[in-house]
Amino acid sequence: MLSIRATLALILSAAVAASSAFATTTHRVKASSHSHKGRAVSTKSHRLHGQQAIAPERVTEIQQALIREHYLNSDANGEWDSTTQAAMQKYQADQGWQTKLMPDSRALKKLGLGPDYSGAINAKTAAFSDPPPVSTIPSSQAAGFAAAAGTKY
Repeated sequence: MLSIRATLALILSAAVAASSAFATTTHRVKASSHSHKGRAVSTKSHRLHGQQAIAPERVTEIQQALIREHYLNSDANGEWDSTTQAAMQKYQADQGWQTKLMPDSRALKKLGLGPDYSGAINAKTAAFSDPPPVSTIPSSQAAGFAAAAGTKY
């Protein structure tokens, strides 16, 4: 009985090996994706993303900051016009930053127009304490900090 099982196992393994040896791979040619005949083109993928315009109140704040920094000579009118855009691009270029059509976040922060956290959940109750004095840090740890900073402890 063992020989029948062994024979069947041998035949089965030979059949599997032979079928994989004679198997062929077929390659399908993909139809051109540029043809739009008979199909409606979806406009979903062509939607604009990101901020498209700046609110007039924010434009006024930016203009006032640019006037304060002597980059804008006109009045703050709340319109993101070509004069304001040119002043912002000049400010960003003078800082060595990329000039874009929309203001760079670094430029807004440097102009004093960064995020306002006064409305945060814990803004009124948050307490920030001073770091512990150096004398309370173990000397081996302080030496490691000093070595990492490249200073002498």
